[in-house]
Amino acid sequence: MNARDNPWWRPEAYAARRPALLARAALLRRMRDWFHGHGFVEVETPALQVAAGMEVHVAPFETALQEPDGRSRALRLHSSPEFAMKKLLVAGEPRLFQFARVFRNSERSATHHPEFTLLEWYRAGAGWRDLIPDCEALLALAGPELRWNGRRVPTAAPFERLSVAAAFRDRLGLDVLAADTGRLAAACRAEGLEPGGADGWEDLFFRLFLNRIEPHLGLVRPTVLHGWPARMAALARIDPADPQTAERFEIYVGGLELANAFGELTDAAEQRRRFEAAARERRALHGDDLPLDEDFLSALEHGMPASAGIALGFDRLAMLAVGADRIEDVLWAPVAAADPEA
Repeated sequence: MNARDNPWWRPEAYAARRPALLARAALLRRMRDWFHGHGFVEVETPALQVAAGMEVHVAPFETALQEPDGRSRALRLHSSPEFAMKKLLVAGEPRLFQFARVFRNSERSATHHPEFTLLEWYRAGAGWRDLIPDCEALLALAGPELRWNGRRVPTAAPFERLSVAAAFRDRLGLDVLAADTGRLAAACRAEGLEPGGADGWEDLFFRLFLNRIEPHLGLVRPTVLHGWPARMAALARIDPADPQTAERFEIYVGGLELANAFGELTDAAEQRRRFEAAARERRALHGDDLPLDEDFLSALEHGMPASAGIALGFDRLAMLAVGADRIEDVLWAPVAAADPEA
């Protein structure tokens, strides 16, 4: 029976999903209580933003705001509440969290949905390592184990800590931080992963990472993968102790990414340079021209405190907590697909 014959709202289809949905709701309550018990304030920021985010490969949903005077202004649905929440750090809020509805176009799979929930939280006066105990406590709230891809992964602390450099060295014998494009292309060929003619450094990195590294992360216990290459810093600081790397980590369970964290970049001039480079790459790859969030850059210029922040895919965590196979199994009302057979 397909989705056209048996949509999610039919009582029998909903009844099959309801236990997972109630488990999701209970997990959200426990996590929210944890934040309130640890001195965080829950905030709400607008989904409508000038810039949805500056990730090169994330497609935004675009719309237009009609002003009362008849003017129209192009806006986008945010792909993360990050920019707005950092403005609240500048304003003086020291610990904040949000369960935010976010939007990413052209994304739908067993682990992706065009509208989903990100849990983001920030600590002023903290470094990236300070977020790891938070993650250990929050994943434990999902239960004693998480299930994905036939694996049962205990959530008990401590999590494994593994650097990107060590992951590539141990599995591929490759010094990825020192490798140039030619060396990465050769490594791809050695692994039977023929590179594309237009592949750049990051394309080759991810060809190796997604196929040879990621599937092996977090199989025995959750893995904190840290020390990402400096050229992949995004909104993270460069590590002063190792300028080849950024203060960034991701958490993996059963080979699936759950969270992405930064020791936050506070240098407005450096952030502008990174945004402009991302905008140039977007134009070259996708032909679009996204504006910079000048208000966010102004906030950084005003002064953001040293901070650490993280985004955790709440739907994915709920999915692993109940052992669901698809993210839609833990969404109250999934966005309808254009082709119900898909």
